[in-house]
Amino acid sequence: MAVTFPDGGHHDGFCAPAALEPVRVFVNTLDLDAGTDGLTDPDGLVEALRGTVGLAAEAVPTAADVQAARALRDALRALLACNHDGGTPDPSAVRVLNATAADADLGVRFAPEGRSVVACGVPGVRGAFGRLLAIVAAAQADGTWTRLKICPADDCGWAFYDVSRNRSRRWCSMEVCGNRAKVRAYRDR
Repeated sequence: MAVTFPDGGHHDGFCAPAALEPVRVFVNTLDLDAGTDGLTDPDGLVEALRGTVGLAAEAVPTAADVQAARALRDALRALLACNHDGGTPDPSAVRVLNATAADADLGVRFAPEGRSVVACGVPGVRGAFGRLLAIVAAAQADGTWTRLKICPADDCGWAFYDVSRNRSRRWCSMEVCGNRAKVRAYRDR
């Protein structure tokens, strides 16, 4: 089941590889360009989690879960900004990620064939958060993580996957966000 958050026109076509796409979709529940937020209530959280990493039908998110989801999304956005600009994320973002991982009992597990995987040890909403972080860990290990970026435009912030050969794509859309930035720079001169 795919999440049905609308991509805002110029955001189409920047999907991540299938294994990493749930993180991109979760981060994009906040659409600054359209002025929408998919994580405003428990129903929105259910839709976001069921459409990305799954959530059992019996799981009933609370208002506290919505707050935790928004904090997780913001922390992931901080990590993605580092993929774009370099540097290290704000320490508060790292604290949120570590607390979320601990709440999900995230750790290394071994499959029957002996292969190691990062997995969570709890069900429900916290387990879904853990599955998102497990995807991040796997993407960091396989090298795809650095291609997932946040558009630096102040009025955009869309997460996109950089498919350029040299990993230098700056904007989610050169035609929209890149053009807006160039026009602003021209006007400022």
